[in-house]
Amino acid sequence: MRERLVDGLCRGQVEIDKVLLDFFNTLMSQTGTQREMQNRRDAWQSYQQHSGEWIRGVAAAWRAALSPSTAPRQDAFRASELTFELVDDEVVENKIVASRMALTVMEQVSAQFEPLRLRVQALEGQDMAADDILRPETVALQLVEQWVKAGMPRGDLQTVLDPLQRELGAVMLKVYQACNDFLQSQGVVAQQDLRVRVNRAAPGAAAGGEQASPATRALEQSQESLAAARARQGPVSRMGGATGGYGMPPPTSFSGMTPLARARQRAHGVIGQLRRLLTQPATGYDMVNAPPASAALAHALAAHRVQAETYYSTVGAPIEDYSQAAVIQLSSVVRNRSAEFKKKADTESEKAIIEVVALMFQSILAEDRIPPAVRVWFARLQVPVLRVALAEPEFFSNLSHPARLLIDRMGSCALGFDSTSLSGSALEAEIKRIVQVIEQYPETGRRVFQLVFDEFETFLSKFLTQKQSTSRLVSVAQQVEQKETLAIQYTIELRTMLKDMPVRDEIREFLFKNWAEVLALAAVRNGPQHADTVSFKRTAADLVWAASAKPNRTERAQVIQSLPGLLQRLRQGLTLMGMTGEAQDAQIKALTDTLAEAFLSKTAAIPVEHIEALARRLANLEDFISDAVMGDLPLDADSIEMMTGIDASSIHVIADNGAPVDDAMVAWALELQRGNWFTLDHNGASTQVQYAWHSERKQLHLFAATDGSCYLIQLRRLAAYLQASLLVAREEEGLTLRATRDALAKLNANPERLLG
Repeated sequence: MRERLVDGLCRGQVEIDKVLLDFFNTLMSQTGTQREMQNRRDAWQSYQQHSGEWIRGVAAAWRAALSPSTAPRQDAFRASELTFELVDDEVVENKIVASRMALTVMEQVSAQFEPLRLRVQALEGQDMAADDILRPETVALQLVEQWVKAGMPRGDLQTVLDPLQRELGAVMLKVYQACNDFLQSQGVVAQQDLRVRVNRAAPGAAAGGEQASPATRALEQSQESLAAARARQGPVSRMGGATGGYGMPPPTSFSGMTPLARARQRAHGVIGQLRRLLTQPATGYDMVNAPPASAALAHALAAHRVQAETYYSTVGAPIEDYSQAAVIQLSSVVRNRSAEFKKKADTESEKAIIEVVALMFQSILAEDRIPPAVRVWFARLQVPVLRVALAEPEFFSNLSHPARLLIDRMGSCALGFDSTSLSGSALEAEIKRIVQVIEQYPETGRRVFQLVFDEFETFLSKFLTQKQSTSRLVSVAQQVEQKETLAIQYTIELRTMLKDMPVRDEIREFLFKNWAEVLALAAVRNGPQHADTVSFKRTAADLVWAASAKPNRTERAQVIQSLPGLLQRLRQGLTLMGMTGEAQDAQIKALTDTLAEAFLSKTAAIPVEHIEALARRLANLEDFISDAVMGDLPLDADSIEMMTGIDASSIHVIADNGAPVDDAMVAWALELQRGNWFTLDHNGASTQVQYAWHSERKQLHLFAATDGSCYLIQLRRLAAYLQASLLVAREEEGLTLRATRDALAKLNANPERLLG
């Protein structure tokens, strides 16, 4: 089976190599600073030169790892705990990168890896070794180590990490599926063997010889998982031989990670604990193929959907009561309703699911930072979520399940409001509408949650910028970004088009520094194919031709005839970009002096066909430009006030200032979710702000405070604020993840309630 796995991985290297080549080629086509473009060229050339050696080295390393030791590992583990050795920094860095890659891959393959792990455990009588080739972390570590051995910089690996781990996850998912199919065809069942646990009393043996309950036996094993997860989250260890839980590298993976990455790793640990709890033999839950709900439970859930509108009033919870007392009353209703459903359940797995969901919603209803008006409606989502959890095991293993995402987003958006400001708001009305849609939706799966989640995201994009002053600010900021981006792109294209033409330096400088901005402004204000924009594009070609040598009388006559119109269009363009008066006169004089020198020049002329080709390309310039990395934007509060007519005293523009910032922080800034709340420390004042908007290319970001003030922050400055903890998220993990953690804590303290 392991040979089949390695064969599949080696076949998958072809696709991995293709994905990385495509990624490098795409990266090469993007524009940026000179240093960035040089680094991309170096990385592309390095991969072209060394990729073959890397692929061969990885295949050899995978095959060398085919024979794990199947001897009992208890003594070896104890010996490793007593062995101290220095670990080279290269080894530690490789493990850090491999650990991150393995975590991402595991999110993609967990549904196939877990049954494979159980089947291997049943065959070999013990869990997989830490360095077993079946583990994603072992596969990833070989990829990282061989990358460095092949002579490629580790920094280049960080550049391609996202596409690499995505494609590796896709390959491993297929390979794990094939391995599971193979073992299943041989009669190997995915059922955990409790005998593999070492140095523990026999399962089920309680004090005094009494038999422990099924729930207690299930929680015994989940406590082991919890301890392993805590060990993985400890401080950085430099002792050789020791590994984190489930074969992860020593817990060095938190060093050098952003808070977002650390939160994701902790989240993965929580979800892993929950998955192991639900798949214990005492519950018998199948995380791959969930059986349909038992008849009595299914009938009770269907009846609740039909009677949802009247249910809450009949149990003494008025629908329109949004007080704290109503939340407390609803908490009791949630608890009682779960007890009723448990009585209808026929299997232990159904009872476990009902209990976990009930505890999650108890935690959500106890979150006093969310206004009661929102929590009242969250309570009504318990039954729809229970229906999804029973039908889709993925709800418990995938943090991106739409039901989780919806509750997280609605909770995070409401987090910064008090009851007074939320009451009667559009946000409150939208949450109410969404809950009612979900309650009445006839299907039990994820579809309705995905539909309303998409609708909520659309609602947020309008709700967060609906104030008139904010709306105007957003419009101006978007236009500024578009103009600056186009100016950069036009400059790049003009440089490319004029590269091999004998054009005077004065004309080149004017086109690159001034006329590119004119073209960008015209395109943003009027559109790229508007008559004025097209005229300005033609002016660029006419200027290049007029400034070239004119060896014959006919061409000199054409220049003299066309010059007044050319100068008029140049003045119109300069006026558009704000250059008027003496500054404009000086610029026009410099251009006419250059044209006069060219008129008498004996240098090589530019053929007319070249000028016409230039004009055609300029006319359709937008078809050739690529994404550009923006530089500094000429944006401040005064210019915003001038363009929008609003009072700029409440607008704080925080522009890039060249402060050093890690690329990981920039990536984090790009992933911020609109609607989330933060604490902003700016100029010594601390303010609660909500992330309201980002521009199309995410170069500008708007945060709004409840007092009406706004903060417009450029991307790299935003990343610098995150890096310096001047911008701190109000919550580091989503509402449903925190609820899952609370549920596990309660079950850890009181395991009997899981199946009781």
